[in-house]
Amino acid sequence: MNQPGRLGQIAHVIIIGSGAMGLAAAYQALEDGHTVEVLEGASEPGGMAAHFDLNGLSIERFYHFICKSDYATFQLLKEIGIHDRLRWRDTSMGIFTGERLHPWGNPVALLKFSEISWIARLRYGFFAFISMRREKWDAIETESAKSWILRWCGQEVYDKLWKPLFDLKFFQYADNISAAWIWTRIKRIGRSRKSIMQEELGYLEGGSQTLVDALCAAIIERNGVIRLSCAAQKVVTEDGKVTGVQTSDGFKAADAVLSTVPTPFVSALVPDLPDASKAAYNAIHNIGVCCLVFKLNKSVSPHFWVNICEPDIQIPGIIEFSNLRPLEDCSVVYVPYYMPADYVKFSWPDKKLIGEAFGYLKRINPDLTDSNLITAYVSRLRYAQPICEPGFLKLIPAIQTPISGLQIADTCFYYPEDRGISESVRLGREMAGNIAS
Repeated sequence: MNQPGRLGQIAHVIIIGSGAMGLAAAYQALEDGHTVEVLEGASEPGGMAAHFDLNGLSIERFYHFICKSDYATFQLLKEIGIHDRLRWRDTSMGIFTGERLHPWGNPVALLKFSEISWIARLRYGFFAFISMRREKWDAIETESAKSWILRWCGQEVYDKLWKPLFDLKFFQYADNISAAWIWTRIKRIGRSRKSIMQEELGYLEGGSQTLVDALCAAIIERNGVIRLSCAAQKVVTEDGKVTGVQTSDGFKAADAVLSTVPTPFVSALVPDLPDASKAAYNAIHNIGVCCLVFKLNKSVSPHFWVNICEPDIQIPGIIEFSNLRPLEDCSVVYVPYYMPADYVKFSWPDKKLIGEAFGYLKRINPDLTDSNLITAYVSRLRYAQPICEPGFLKLIPAIQTPISGLQIADTCFYYPEDRGISESVRLGREMAGNIAS
């Protein structure tokens, strides 16, 4: 990194979106000698990495964690001077099934897991071992995760451990998720360990807002501009070249534009794209999420994550974030409801969602009572998780669009990797490095 732009010329760059990808792109473009404006429709920067106030506690709206393979994150933390804020902690996983909370995520827990047969346990263990050591994904890129897991683990493992999670996260798309996408998730978490028995994950002191604040400060120090409450309305072009962005605050001229908004918004944002390009963006499906954040005065479990495989519980799992990032006098638990944005529960009142989800937490830990609930908050995203189907690589449009000077990418461009800050940083900096004026 830290190299001049590809043609060695200075461009005025507009970046649409101030999430981790947009801020990383802005930082790199400034490092390369360009001038930069970041446009953000919200009143605060950070996107999905931004914090909010949860009854006096600054916390992420959507949880984030760091794995040992997140090299792009490590490099950026060093460059902007906050590497000393990185902390590592032993974490663990559980699984709630058969109305019991079982330990999970290590060989001993698997061998003791009596909810599946011995042969199923052995097959699953071998599958996990091979997946963590696999390096290439091209052989499974066109295969569904369902087919892949059935082939390696059998029907019993799939029905008991995977099908409930797929059904609740992907709904109508559950049988058609890329095996390569699932594999990268297994690999990333599986390799973030201090030993075969002990998972180890990282966090930043102060949460992801620490990174957002440091990136914003680095951008401003380099004379970049971050315009908040300034929504991009239209990317303007002339003779096949980008000329700027029409915003809620007027027209902003640019030599280059980098868009990081979700792909479902692209066709309306860039009406001058060829019809074939619009069709490609529109063909990428997304699932929504209602992400509930609970602040409790009692812990739910000792685990960072708990998968849930109970037929009458309508969430795939919970994340007890305070079992990663220590918090004073409270526990914070994320309960994600993935669902299509047109599904009836997506529009439920907050109180109704909170009541159902807290009931689930009390089933995981029967010692919880209403007196343990301090507060809860609901965030909704209509486009939270791209649906990465088998052969998804061929469906992703080129980042450099047919319009000269316009690059477009969102989280689906990380494929086969999943959404995460490290991939956002990597791709944002790569896009900035490809700016040509």
